[in-house]
Amino acid sequence: MRRTILLASGLVISIVFGALVFLKTSARGFSARADPTFPEIFAAQTARSLAMPSDARARANPVAKTPEALKEAMEHWADHCAVCHGNDGAGQVPMGKQMYPHAPDMRKEATQTLTDGELFYIIENGIRLSGMPGWGGSKAGEQASWKLVHFIRHLPDLSSEEIARMEKLNPKSPDEIQQEQAEEQFLNGETPAETPKQH
Repeated sequence: MRRTILLASGLVISIVFGALVFLKTSARGFSARADPTFPEIFAAQTARSLAMPSDARARANPVAKTPEALKEAMEHWADHCAVCHGNDGAGQVPMGKQMYPHAPDMRKEATQTLTDGELFYIIENGIRLSGMPGWGGSKAGEQASWKLVHFIRHLPDLSSEEIARMEKLNPKSPDEIQQEQAEEQFLNGETPAETPKQH
């Protein structure tokens, strides 16, 4: 019995020591700017897979994939999701690149091989210890989430025309809105209104 306790204590000490060495040498502290290491990626993917309820994984998309559903999802994505994932789903936008782990490239196999039920579950419930929030909570929201699943499947085939349409729907800062208005006035031959000076 005493030997078992000693072995268990030694194992715990070894794991804690190994974790500390890992944090000090490989993980570069707690910086969110570093790229996740292979053990972290493996652990996160394994934890996500184990945490996914089997009934959620098996759910089929009840929303028909129509042009209207895809259009609604594209507009929703541009207005809500693109800030972290980019219009094209690559995650190569400031917010997505600064998260830890970084927002994934959703056009790639790691996302595209997930079942519709898994994608829906992630949209609705989020992923702990990541930047992905859970958006669930209402029946209307569920319909929007299932439509987003169709749009995620469409990401690898997104056209440049669709991306251009989405850029017009992306949230804009007051400075960006003012610049767009000034450009539009210039193109229409109008003199842009002067911005009141701050004192």
